[in-house]
Amino acid sequence: MSATIPASVPQHINLAEARAIVRTLVSSRARPIRRISAESAAGRILAQPLRAPSALPAFANSAMDGYALRAADLPPAGERSLRLIGRQLAGATPAPAVAPGTCVRITTGAPLPAGADTVVIQERARLEGDTVIVGAGTAAGANVRAIGEDFAADAEVLAAGRVLDSAALALLASFGVLEVSVHRRPRVAILTTGDELVPATAVPGFGQLRDSNGPMLAALAHSSGAEVVAVRHVGDDALATRQALHELAAMADVLLTSGGASVGDADLLPQLALQHGRVHFWKVRIKPGMPVLAAEFESALWFALPGNPVSTAATFLGLVRPALQQMGGRTPSPELHAVLGQAVSKSHDRAEFLRGSLRCGADARLVFTAHARQGSAQLSGLAAAAALGLVPEAVHELAAGSVIEVLPLPELWP
Repeated sequence: MSATIPASVPQHINLAEARAIVRTLVSSRARPIRRISAESAAGRILAQPLRAPSALPAFANSAMDGYALRAADLPPAGERSLRLIGRQLAGATPAPAVAPGTCVRITTGAPLPAGADTVVIQERARLEGDTVIVGAGTAAGANVRAIGEDFAADAEVLAAGRVLDSAALALLASFGVLEVSVHRRPRVAILTTGDELVPATAVPGFGQLRDSNGPMLAALAHSSGAEVVAVRHVGDDALATRQALHELAAMADVLLTSGGASVGDADLLPQLALQHGRVHFWKVRIKPGMPVLAAEFESALWFALPGNPVSTAATFLGLVRPALQQMGGRTPSPELHAVLGQAVSKSHDRAEFLRGSLRCGADARLVFTAHARQGSAQLSGLAAAAALGLVPEAVHELAAGSVIEVLPLPELWP
């Protein structure tokens, strides 16, 4: 069932146009916020800026093991003897106040005793009974972590859009923040299509293949910060496909389908999208993956991706992954570029995603090297790749050293 797309629907657009349409679609959609415990927030996206509820550190403390004293007692030259009056350990009871001519033994992280403003490291002093002999060379205020040195009270600690990684979680704990507002993960439902597909547990019959796109898309969606709520398969039946889309749209923010998006007799999805949804574009000038379609089906954003595995992966990385990250509130990553490790050529005018490796070159720039296996159905080439390299459209030859955009595989380069 070949679809007749109205002229009002953008078709055969370039990748930049497709990306812009997707960004606009995502921007118009609500991004629900959830309040969750800090201990369960690893990997989530902060929805609101976090401001420091207090100064950090909350008290002046020593940055080194040594002796806390008054800067006025530091010798300008030679040595000076000071009386040792106590010891200050981290977390212990307060040491005596430091008066002129006295000092306190102090350990790293311990509060600075009253009266002290400087710490002389133990390597620049020696202990003789109850006397500490301090040498010259320590600056006033040395080795002291001041109140608020890390963060002043009410300073912005974490910006909205920040991934709550290990460092961010450490900050939450340091301030005693027990709950945070995060963006709800976009819910993704996946539907693979085609009579030729069978589950991985089945033995394929004549002309059949095990479904690899379902597991691949689920892994890609998960690594892009989404929650995968369903993975299903449907054959080449319009009524069954429409019913599956209806059921999945009720539980998901994003529908991902693979296969059935081109112009063949069994390509049902463009017509279904026209009849029951709203199509925003169909076909992008890229290889592999040209027959990708973006639409809305009921309340869900729908990406109909091509069925060949590499085409599925390429269109996901080029269009879907940025959309999921935007929906999840993540600060957009800047485009990543690399130099070509070898010359490449193509005979068509479309942009092309090449599978290849990434390494750091001698000049500290990323180097992308295309692999030999570039077929859109060859999982071997995709499995061996660390990234996709984007050769621009209308360019037929690129010399070694040319700079191109690269899309890292998210499981390898999150």
